Amino acid sequence: MIIGFTGAGLDRMDQLRLNAERLAAAIAHDSARLLALAGLDPVLGPDGRLAWDVIDRSEELILLGFDGDAPLFAPLREGQIGGAAFSMFRVLSEMDGRDAAIWGAARALNEWHARHRFCGICGGRTMPFRAGWARACTGCNAEHFPRVDPVVIMLAEHDGKVLVGRQPRYPQGRYSALAGFVEPGESIEEAVARELHEEAGVLATSVRYVASQPWPFPGSLMIGCIAPVAAAELTLDLEELEDAMWVDAGDVRAALAGAPDAPFLAPPPYAIAHSLFLAWLAERS
Repeated sequence: MIIGFTGAGLDRMDQLRLNAERLAAAIAHDSARLLALAGLDPVLGPDGRLAWDVIDRSEELILLGFDGDAPLFAPLREGQIGGAAFSMFRVLSEMDGRDAAIWGAARALNEWHARHRFCGICGGRTMPFRAGWARACTGCNAEHFPRVDPVVIMLAEHDGKVLVGRQPRYPQGRYSALAGFVEPGESIEEAVARELHEEAGVLATSVRYVASQPWPFPGSLMIGCIAPVAAAELTLDLEELEDAMWVDAGDVRAALAGAPDAPFLAPPPYAIAHSLFLAWLAERS
């Protein structure tokens, strides 16, 4: 099963990040390339693939990793914060999966830099180091490293059906798996059970992990699960969900196929919710 924003296949070369001499050699390498960005959005060439520029040594750089012998970099634009994920849906639907993974890492790192320009300990200005993979405080010398926010995303399952819900911000007709952030002091299983109960009023009887996905809007790790629940009765949190409904395997297949009579519009293929639907159908075949 191919999961969106995974499969970049780069050697991240962590050992170069603090080696100034080797890093300089990578920047000067004949095959070094710089990811072209419009703000934080990807730039696609005539072939529909990511566009790459020659290295601009006047820019602060992020070492993305090596593609074979070719060092790949992205510009570090610490003052920019990207737009919402929905503005990227059309472009992402057209992008090569590996390209999306490479760009996703660059975007998530840039978002992290933009949000951590000041130290959370003393408030001093921070500066990038480790080839764009850390920031150091100029006041107290604290070192800060990129973080991802864990999010559980899950299909509640009961009597041969799964629960799908929609938020008001979704495109018209779209329903997806329910999701929520993992809270401090909570396991993945506990977060799944809590979110399902809070948002839909259903009680999980067990939780099984399916797959995970980096989600660069701005920087989450989506943890995909399926959770059987005790009963089908719903009590929706209308602050979180506009609507929810139980759908069977035929409904899910129709939605994934884009059938005009499908009861809902499925999440796009690069979203892990799409992969969760595929995994659930595969378990039933």
